[in-house]
Amino acid sequence: MDRPQAVSAYDSIARLYDPWSSSVVEDVSFYVDEALAAKGEVVELGVGTGRIAIPTALAGVHLIGVDSSAEMLAVCAERAREAGVPERLDLRLGDLRRPPVDERVPLVTCPFRAYLHLRDDAERLEALRAARELLRPGGRLVFDVFTPSREDIEETHGRWIEREPGIDERADWDLREQTLTLSVRGRQGESTMTLWWVEPERWHSLLAEASFEVLACYGWFDRRPFAGGEDSVWIALRR
Repeated sequence: MDRPQAVSAYDSIARLYDPWSSSVVEDVSFYVDEALAAKGEVVELGVGTGRIAIPTALAGVHLIGVDSSAEMLAVCAERAREAGVPERLDLRLGDLRRPPVDERVPLVTCPFRAYLHLRDDAERLEALRAARELLRPGGRLVFDVFTPSREDIEETHGRWIEREPGIDERADWDLREQTLTLSVRGRQGESTMTLWWVEPERWHSLLAEASFEVLACYGWFDRRPFAGGEDSVWIALRR
């Protein structure tokens, strides 16, 4: 008998997710450009409701989207139909560490800090190695993560903040454990999830251990060189 799929923290906010993240647009063109440059099918890990996948499909790219939330995938499928690109999106329920993908592709992406759902180096390495297995020789892994600044922590810790109209968000930071407990609530649902961060130097070491060569580490989606800020955007080559 098949084991039932675990409930995702995103299931209860699948209808809230798009309005919650509506102001996050700065990464879309970056990932679309990377997908177009790959000149082949793309795997997107943590595809969610298709915030990046739908524009990628509209640009003409065929994409396999993996997510652990069945409800988020259902919204993504609806959005793909509304956009007229359902045939370009192959949506699959699965884990970042064990994506249900047998195909080999030139590009794997993991946008919007999805790797922060991995709780320790063992899980990070498992996920990075799984992504590597999906890549053809010379293929690339592209993802973004963050390390919080002290200013961001001081401004947001333990406070409910209206992130979007009618949608409140709360960040509870633990510097010792390097965790962010993120809560969101609105008319269409509420949820709490934990994110784990590590410094960019650690990501560099993990990528090397997973047999990747770092081609670039940017400080933002405009491809400025990383200079110690909160966000880091990685492009790594399968060795």
